[in-house]
Amino acid sequence: MTMSFLQEIAKRRTFGIISHPDAGKTTLTEKLLLFGGAIQEAGAVKSNKIKKGATSDFMEIERQRGISVATSVLAFIYKDKKINILDTPGHKDFAEDTFRTLTAVDSVIVVIDVAKGVEEQTEKLVEVCRMRNIPMIVFINKLDREGKDAFDLLDEVEQKLKLTVTPLSFPIGMGYDFKGIYNIWEKNINLFTGDSRKDIEDTIAFDDVANPELDKIVGEKAANKLREELELVTEIYPQFDRDTYLKGDLQPVFFGSALNNFGVRELLDCFIEIAPQPRSKESDTRLVKPEEDKFSGFVFKIHANMDPKHRDRLAFIKIVSGVFERNKPYLHVRNNKNLKFSSPNAFFAEKKEVVDISYPGDIVGLHDTGNFKIGDTLTEGELMNFKGIPSFSPEHFRYINNADPLKAKQLEKGIDQLMDEGVAQLFTLEMNGRKVIGTVGALQYEVIQYRLEHEYGAKCSYENFPAHKACWVKPDDAKNDEYAEFKRVKQKFLGKDKYGQLVFLADSEFSIQMTQQKYPSVKLFFTSDFHSN
Repeated sequence: MTMSFLQEIAKRRTFGIISHPDAGKTTLTEKLLLFGGAIQEAGAVKSNKIKKGATSDFMEIERQRGISVATSVLAFIYKDKKINILDTPGHKDFAEDTFRTLTAVDSVIVVIDVAKGVEEQTEKLVEVCRMRNIPMIVFINKLDREGKDAFDLLDEVEQKLKLTVTPLSFPIGMGYDFKGIYNIWEKNINLFTGDSRKDIEDTIAFDDVANPELDKIVGEKAANKLREELELVTEIYPQFDRDTYLKGDLQPVFFGSALNNFGVRELLDCFIEIAPQPRSKESDTRLVKPEEDKFSGFVFKIHANMDPKHRDRLAFIKIVSGVFERNKPYLHVRNNKNLKFSSPNAFFAEKKEVVDISYPGDIVGLHDTGNFKIGDTLTEGELMNFKGIPSFSPEHFRYINNADPLKAKQLEKGIDQLMDEGVAQLFTLEMNGRKVIGTVGALQYEVIQYRLEHEYGAKCSYENFPAHKACWVKPDDAKNDEYAEFKRVKQKFLGKDKYGQLVFLADSEFSIQMTQQKYPSVKLFFTSDFHSN
């Protein structure tokens, strides 16, 4: 392997930002891009909305709602590191999209609003990161607003998110008294002027907070309070240790105000030093390491019709190992056929461009006419599948009906493609062949209806289907009487998913419990992760 290949891997940092809606994720993303010189002025992400839609808002329906439903990739270079940010939709109805994106990141930044503290959406996402031991950095945002006390916030993060934190920066005052930040990581003080027009605030090197100069800079009262607080910090919190952070057992915390571009550089400078380069990933046969010379990668997202004139989709591939080259044939493991790609897209500084070669950690967008499903693996011939890209049990269910008999074909094609993208799941009832759509959030139904009409020229209507949860069914023995009895008794609640797996659409929690008691040899699962395709 050439040295330059290993250097390319070492340069990459691929991460996602997770937060509750409104905690400031978009603003933070925009400010990080600003440091990478990717956007010329802050606010560009906002004011674009009117002109051509913000970088990550492709559909009209998203613009109307002002939420970013589409996950996109934003890449830039900063201090010779190539940084790939995978944007995650903030809206809870699109949590499933976010969970999948988390399978493609090597680390995460969690944004928390100083006034609201830890919110429920954040808890769920952090739990996923914790289960997968993804390294996390916490950014406590909006320090120029009145909020909770810094120590109370740190306690809340530890208790609610079950994390072990260590602050690497600390606020000097809060809200109206906010004077700035002491950067524990770099040992300097960053003074807050409240002037958001300035790109970067003034930083004063300050190794020793005991120095009386501090009183002149921030005032005696604030200086004494900071000294006390920093002493407490060293007593209460563990020393930062990079290995412990990389294992997912220690989470550094930064304070700042993304809107005022304050504390963001500190976060970024520390991030590029400590955050992991591309990591190894488990497949169903072995652990795959980034520095292997053979290419492998997997599809974690499919995005439809970014350009409504072309009926294609973009499949987002995370490169796990080796290099991905344009026009080279790769094996699509599930379909067992070789495909080559003449115009793979890379995302760079807000533009899409065709790229000849990509490295582990990078995300490549491949034009797709319907070959890909979420979770598909591409290799140079090796038969393996990357693990852990689940479909979750839907919590909302509706019958979908064709509202325009002349457009049955378009409807079928549209539904088929939207399901491949992972927008929702389709179940076909065993009893009468009727189609039921299950989603994790109710907003998806509007998105589906809108997109069927605007992209496929098909109209649909819905009726309620009384189900509580979808359970994938796996009998210990498909030939025994118990399984036959289960199928007979539950027949009107049984359907098949897209892959032909049997699914029990249970009408209540009680019914799930009763079924498990009555038919112990029939196992029920709440994610479809167990099937290889």
